[in-house]
Amino acid sequence: MTQTVPIPHGLPMDRDAGPFDPPREITRLREARPVSPLVFPDGHEGWLVTGYDAVRQLMADTRFSSRQDIGVLHVPYETPGMPVPTEPSPQIPGLFIAMDPPDHTRLRRKLTGAFTVKRMKLLEEQIIAVTERQLDELARLTPPVDLVKEFALPVPSLVICELLGVPYADRETFQVNSAKFMVKDVTLDEKMAAYGALTTYLAELVTSKRAAPGEDILSDLARHDDLTIEELTGVAFLLLLAGHETTANMLALGTFALLEHPEQLAELRAAPDLLPGAVEELLRYLSVADTFYRYATEDIELGGETIGKGSTVVVSLLAANHDPQRFENPDTLDIHRRARGHLSFGHGIHQCLGQQLARIEMRAGFDGLLRRFPTLKLAIPAGEVKLRTDMNIYGVHELPVTWTETPR
Repeated sequence: MTQTVPIPHGLPMDRDAGPFDPPREITRLREARPVSPLVFPDGHEGWLVTGYDAVRQLMADTRFSSRQDIGVLHVPYETPGMPVPTEPSPQIPGLFIAMDPPDHTRLRRKLTGAFTVKRMKLLEEQIIAVTERQLDELARLTPPVDLVKEFALPVPSLVICELLGVPYADRETFQVNSAKFMVKDVTLDEKMAAYGALTTYLAELVTSKRAAPGEDILSDLARHDDLTIEELTGVAFLLLLAGHETTANMLALGTFALLEHPEQLAELRAAPDLLPGAVEELLRYLSVADTFYRYATEDIELGGETIGKGSTVVVSLLAANHDPQRFENPDTLDIHRRARGHLSFGHGIHQCLGQQLARIEMRAGFDGLLRRFPTLKLAIPAGEVKLRTDMNIYGVHELPVTWTETPR
């Protein structure tokens, strides 16, 4: 039996419990009613799913569609943190994250070979080398420095550029426009201008790769004659955006979290073999890619509630990953926790394709940073760190750090 709680008007996004914890209102909702009615800003009624079991069940159920062209889904342009229902929008070719089978299956299948665990393992040495070179660059600087600009953003950007065959020299183009595209509170025109600049650049790139393919993922895709230039551009956009935005924010926010938990940090430095488990725990604890949207294609029972056909459903991975029904003391960072089973990479057919790549980058990044900068600390009070509460991927805008010992 569900408790009687006020129906939220808009998605609670205020990080009032601290920079690493879910909003208190989200926690209250999950405890009272893990599948809760939700009212959008314009009065449109939908659902908010916050409980671990319900989120996992929903993401495995393809009756909850990811498509944006069959109903009112999400256009997060005007209200910070909250989608504004609008008319159905046409599907973007190649953007398989917003597709259902069989279209999703056809496109994703062409990429699975590029992101296998085995292939990622072969790339591990290369990724470690990229990371160490960036740490060399960091060590040459005079602190304080912004860890986002000098380390957290360059490492995944360098790696994804190398994998995809995107010239790293063009990073200003894609990093600036990616950032603009990820801002919540901008106009539709501004968002589409950033998207247009990115896709124009990528369309030219994939066209050149179709004419003269190289040894990279976009060239491999361009060899498929059944993929149009528009589809190749959409896939490239998705891989480039996801390939550097999420990992960059995990590296920066994860470092912030460790610096704010000095006992955990000291233990991790003393026992580097704890790092793989610590990465999983940081992924669970921080859940930087939090909010996802689905559309019910029929009446569906979920968590004791009936989600009516046509309903927009908002999913909070952050709330699910902090559900005490699944994780003991979930609001505590514990590098010894067995956090496998967290939902930070999603679940079901849309589970993150690049999750093994992200894990390798994070292990290499945290290992190198902690090993080579033993006296790393914040250069400003923790309360002054600028949080990315205005972005669709959470993290920090800047992380000013300093050190007192010459980096190793």
